[in-house]
Amino acid sequence: MTTGTEQSRVPHRRTRRVGLAVTAAGLSILAVAAAVALSWRAELPDPVATHWGVRGEPDGFTSLDASLWGGFGLGALLVLGFGAVTTLWGQSAVNRRVGAATAIWAALFMALLQLGTLHAQLGLADARDAGGIGGTLTLALVGSLAPAVLVGLLLPGDPPQPTGAPVAAEAARVPLATSERAVWIGHTDAGPAVVVVGALSVVVLVGLAVVSGMWGLLIVAALLVGLFVVMFAFTVRVDETGLLVRSSTGWPRTRVPLDEVLRASVVQVRPVREFGGWGWRVGRGGRLGIVLRAGEGLLVERTGGRSVVVTVAGAGTAAALLNSLADRRRRTP
Repeated sequence: MTTGTEQSRVPHRRTRRVGLAVTAAGLSILAVAAAVALSWRAELPDPVATHWGVRGEPDGFTSLDASLWGGFGLGALLVLGFGAVTTLWGQSAVNRRVGAATAIWAALFMALLQLGTLHAQLGLADARDAGGIGGTLTLALVGSLAPAVLVGLLLPGDPPQPTGAPVAAEAARVPLATSERAVWIGHTDAGPAVVVVGALSVVVLVGLAVVSGMWGLLIVAALLVGLFVVMFAFTVRVDETGLLVRSSTGWPRTRVPLDEVLRASVVQVRPVREFGGWGWRVGRGGRLGIVLRAGEGLLVERTGGRSVVVTVAGAGTAAALLNSLADRRRRTP
């Protein structure tokens, strides 16, 4: 017979396996890329170009060894960092997917960027004769993003983890009759300040692309626009199925079934301190955060050591209704 303690260990074992696997994969990608770069030593100028100016011309130079230590060292730090996030804070599938995908993206992006810039210098006597790196930047962006997204999509989701335990006695509730139906719907967005910052960032990236000829920056600008569209306006719904938080575009979304709700409550959210910023975030302790503003938020603690925080007005009413619905579901045979 499997005990409750043994069942609780399963998600943690899964989290450790995923974290260690993506860390090993990311470091292996960087190691292979470094080996390829070192095999080119005899065909590369000394020093090699490591920085390109606004006009797309090389304006920074260093030795091959220093270039590799800098580029691949940064890549290794990113892989280890996101691998640690996946291992330590990957209680929920969405956290594991984000952490794993970002670790693989960091490894591939640094590897492709480093190899691309060095390949452009093969056979040159002077690194100042190297051309622009717009094509390399585009290849690094596209070539790293697609596999990273695929990794995130292929990772399995969380299995159902229902509980029959009652909702915490001290949790707020609203009175509900046995057959009474109730729904709460709220909306949350980032506000005009974030929109202005996003618009300015896109304008700057487009301007740099035009001036420098690094057209790969247009891909970054397009990705940034897409990020703002899908990540900064959400609908929050509490009903007889549980909690649903859905982007205004339909994706991303997250759901907490009623039979996994341990307790819902109101918290005061500080985006930078607790989540490192705004948007769809992983916070301290592995909390999933849909954090668009500072202030009042809905905290839903669920089975498997997981929790969700959503900044939304009226969080108190949403929490009380969710507690009542979860209680009623468990009392219903």
